[in-house]
Amino acid sequence: MAAKPEPKFKIVADNRKSRYNYEIGETFEAGLVLTGTEVKSLRTGKATIAESYAHVDRHGEAWLVNANIPEYLSGNRFNHAPKRPRKLLLKLREIAKLAQAVEREGMTIVPLKLYFNADGRAKLEVALGRGKKLHDKRENEKKRDWGREKSRLMRDKG
Repeated sequence: MAAKPEPKFKIVADNRKSRYNYEIGETFEAGLVLTGTEVKSLRTGKATIAESYAHVDRHGEAWLVNANIPEYLSGNRFNHAPKRPRKLLLKLREIAKLAQAVEREGMTIVPLKLYFNADGRAKLEVALGRGKKLHDKRENEKKRDWGREKSRLMRDKG
């Protein structure tokens, strides 16, 4: 088997539960407006976006809310508030698409992962998601369990 190529970006935070709780639709890559201590803190890799969400305000700006970027240890008086709202940098057309989907179709803007791209810039992958019902989650678990069982049976048989 060929060796896997190294990814050109470093993942800082991953929202793994989002794919379980939401049906993920279209994804977007957004930049973030950060302060210096926030970037330094992200480079240590201790951020969490599990409970966070994004929204578009009435001024047409997208914001990331409730994401936790802990204070930088050597930041002293220049440190930032860990859970402050952070502005997302998206194109106007993308913001309009997100706002329209949230308003008309009842979808949610879900952050999927926070990472540094190849140029060293902090990026956030956001997606439009529709909340799953309990029976949808159970159905996915059944499919996953059956897939595991099937691979075990085939491995034992062959």
